[in-house]
Amino acid sequence: MVKLHDLHFKPFISEDKIQEVVQRMVNEIAHDLGDEVPVFIGILNGSFMFVSDFVKKYPKACEVTFIKLASYEGLKSTDDIQRLIGLTQDLTARTVVILEDIIDSGKTLAEVHRIFKNENVKELKIATLFYKPEAYKKDFKLHYVGMEIPNKFIVGYGLDYDGLGRDLPAIYQLKTTQHMTNFVLFGPPGAGKGTQAEFLKEKYSLVHISTGDVFRFNIKNETALGMLAKSYMDKGELVPDQVTIDMLNAEVEKNADAKGFIFDGFPRTNAQAEALDKLMDEKDSQINAMIALEVDDEVLVQRLLERGKTSGRADDADESIIRNRIKEYYKKTAILKDYYSAQDKYYGVDGVGSIEDITARLSNVIDSL
Repeated sequence: MVKLHDLHFKPFISEDKIQEVVQRMVNEIAHDLGDEVPVFIGILNGSFMFVSDFVKKYPKACEVTFIKLASYEGLKSTDDIQRLIGLTQDLTARTVVILEDIIDSGKTLAEVHRIFKNENVKELKIATLFYKPEAYKKDFKLHYVGMEIPNKFIVGYGLDYDGLGRDLPAIYQLKTTQHMTNFVLFGPPGAGKGTQAEFLKEKYSLVHISTGDVFRFNIKNETALGMLAKSYMDKGELVPDQVTIDMLNAEVEKNADAKGFIFDGFPRTNAQAEALDKLMDEKDSQINAMIALEVDDEVLVQRLLERGKTSGRADDADESIIRNRIKEYYKKTAILKDYYSAQDKYYGVDGVGSIEDITARLSNVIDSL
């Protein structure tokens, strides 16, 4: 992650991938032009890194020059184009290849065609490293396209945000959600996790996603994912992680404007934690913390036995079952504790005391994220 001025950008296209794409474009253009000596023209400021790497890889004789866009500044550049300057050499009967770093709306391309209309070139070809088809509003032919990318703001490899970021060797994409708070809430049976989740979601305007509730909703309403999950459960098989992730993704999508999420009951394994990280990254967000309520085993046993007197749940009335549930919890949690600790995201919170005291301790952690 990089921060430029007031915005955050996440890794999008690696340096190695960029060089792979540049080499492919070099090979294609060199093959098509044969023994011609083309004039490669880069448009400053954005294309300088692309043109430099392209020409260094080009295997035959060529010429290279740069022209500059007047009023080309930062994030609003595509709205400010006035003219191209810097074209001085005679290009009559020459094959000209414009090397663009990125084509989005096509306004720059329109100006290129206007300028070259009267230059009597033999052929004008357009090559762009990146192309945003969703944003393109013109009809000019693009002869060579390195990569098609989504219509999101990017920096790096010559592209900037208000002057910064051109020097980055890789491409970074703007994070569109800057202030979400997402955490995984854990607690052994009897720790009061459900009660605390209700308080926290109200206090911080978060969405509480309980895996159990999500499964029950999907199965009861016979959604496609619910029926798929039920087909595994009916056979006594574990529901694949991807089915669960797809259910969670649907919940996140339904609450796209949320200030954040409390994940309850998921993940349970490293693979699930990695899948959740990937899901949140796709939403331009992340898991900020794993928060675990910590309560002494004997306190938990007594709490659950007391709850069993009124809940009617058999697993709350049998001490051996209770102790086994607690044991299983620690076995599963230990794996995830290591996973999130490695990212400095694990927080243990004392779960003994009044509901208000425990909420205050949890709030201290959340406020620090």
